Amino acid sequence: MLRWAIIFAIIAVIAGALGFTGVAGASAAIAKILFFVFVAVFVLLLILGFTIFKKA
Repeated sequence: MLRWAIIFAIIAVIAGALGFTGVAGASAAIAKILFFVFVAVFVLLLILGFTIFKKA
């Protein structure tokens, strides 16, 4: 998921540099959403790793 966020961020930078503002904005929004989903899943698994899975 983080890989896709980085890919969309690179697409946004390239599209912004070439003047495609619509594509750049959409790619940046997708990258932002994917990044925050990745962070949420990472934090959830980190908490579960310290609590539930360690006791088993």
